[in-house]
Amino acid sequence: MRPGGFLGAGQRLSRAMSRCVLEPRPPGKRWMVAGLGNPGLPGTRHSVGMAVLGQLARRLGVAESWTRDRYCAADLALAPLGDAQLVLLRPRRLMNANGRSVARAAELFGLTAEEVYLVHDELDKPLGRLALKLGGSARGHNGVRSCISCLNSNAMPRLRVGIGRPAHPEAVQAHVLGCFSPAEQELLPLLLDRATDLILDHIRERSQGPSLGP
Repeated sequence: MRPGGFLGAGQRLSRAMSRCVLEPRPPGKRWMVAGLGNPGLPGTRHSVGMAVLGQLARRLGVAESWTRDRYCAADLALAPLGDAQLVLLRPRRLMNANGRSVARAAELFGLTAEEVYLVHDELDKPLGRLALKLGGSARGHNGVRSCISCLNSNAMPRLRVGIGRPAHPEAVQAHVLGCFSPAEQELLPLLLDRATDLILDHIRERSQGPSLGP
């Protein structure tokens, strides 16, 4: 088979699988929530977006429903939210290439950039602080930069989860890639719950009326 044939076959298989799981589809809107991070490093500060996705899946009752999609290079789970449908996505690519997984899934499910939520760590906010940002620049975050590049848009809503910035610039990389301390881990359950509440409330509000641009 020609090299392009493998890609085409994988794409057709992924699309067929997605059509299968999408039926029956709720009559309302569809949104994607992507938790940015590094696969295989779930306990690190840089992958806190994936931790939020885990809590979101548990809240929606789909924690055991993750399916690996080779075309998107991601784990996917579908969940109803009232009349809306949520596509939960955990990229299986490294943070700097998360955007490729997000863009392929957006194409697969027919979503615009405004319908794709990104959940990611934020150095410039202390641990426990959350902020919902509607579009804009990547602010130095490589995962967000990858999504902007691959989606060719900066309109994605983003839930920024504070992880705090160390006092010394040379310690930033170790801080981001390191695991939460025992004291920080005690704060995580409440933080993940609050993050889940914030994103679900925002999606419910947008689902009730016309799609709101950032």
